[in-house]
Amino acid sequence: MEETREHLKQMISVAGLSGHEAPIHALLESAWQPLTDEQHTSRLGSLHALKRGRAKAPRNSLAIVTHMDAIGLMVKDVDAAGLLHLEAIGGIDARVLPGQLVTLHARGGDLPGVIVIPPAHALPEDQSSGVPSLAHLRVDTGLRPAQARRAVQVGDLISFATLPQELDGDLLVGHSLDNRACVAVLTETLRLLQTRTHAWDVWAVATVQEEITLFGALTSGYALRPTLAVVIDVTFAKSPGAPAHKAFEMNKGPALDWGPNTHPRLYKEVENLARRLEIPIQPSVYAQSSGTDAILLQVAAEGIPTAILSIPLRYMHTPVEIIHTKDIERAARLLAEFISGLDDAFMEKLRLDTPGEGEAS
Repeated sequence: MEETREHLKQMISVAGLSGHEAPIHALLESAWQPLTDEQHTSRLGSLHALKRGRAKAPRNSLAIVTHMDAIGLMVKDVDAAGLLHLEAIGGIDARVLPGQLVTLHARGGDLPGVIVIPPAHALPEDQSSGVPSLAHLRVDTGLRPAQARRAVQVGDLISFATLPQELDGDLLVGHSLDNRACVAVLTETLRLLQTRTHAWDVWAVATVQEEITLFGALTSGYALRPTLAVVIDVTFAKSPGAPAHKAFEMNKGPALDWGPNTHPRLYKEVENLARRLEIPIQPSVYAQSSGTDAILLQVAAEGIPTAILSIPLRYMHTPVEIIHTKDIERAARLLAEFISGLDDAFMEKLRLDTPGEGEAS
């Protein structure tokens, strides 16, 4: 697991904001090259890596899909004082931003900065108490006004500069663990498959733009046309003040999501396998939308039966997200065992036109 932990630290030490994923794409391309047989990039920028199965061609295929993009900020304006006005990339809670160290990815090179809050008397009356909205926060790079206007352009990206830290009890803290923790699950799955045989082709897919459009998953679904898919994303872990019925325990295994983006028979197959292997999983239900790539992936082309595994994560969409590394290990083992058991007869188990276990006849 140490190799996976170091891989994860590398991933949360690079940028790759939604719509601008080149840095994380390059890292994954290198990491997956020895673990897969071929790679290519979708027209939208998602990374597709194929590990061929042993069955006679044409083979069925499973896509393991997880997004590699992260939330962040963009320069909206450079004011007369040389301070940078901000636009959010993805969902960011302004309450966690003041005082955060950031990296400005300027066209001439990276620059350090800090998110600052104006004094109360300089704010509108309705913003003078508590944390003001993003429109009133600034990034200070320390550059003089003329220098800032020369070095910074509107549209330059800003990422969090939180360094990864290991906490007690196999916990890891850092930015962008949504969703780099799940990319680590996929990488570890590929490592485990080096010592297992599997009949089906396996597509490792790191999608772009999940935080803003979900279009990376949609276009990859059309491009690859996999027989089945498993989406890996994060979910809310239990933390102070989190509603108990909406959050999940860390170090208790991944959550297995049940709802309209999930194929019911595929859910049951994964659930039964986890029980046989004594891998702990946590049931998760959603009534309308899973909030994951599965929303559009499952309706790509003729439709792709999809399951969703989720890694519990504390403090989602902040610069100090926390995961438990054993949940990554368990999810990867479950996926590797599932892949190893896929055969030509598997799709018959997923037919919805015949009653299944626990279903009405």
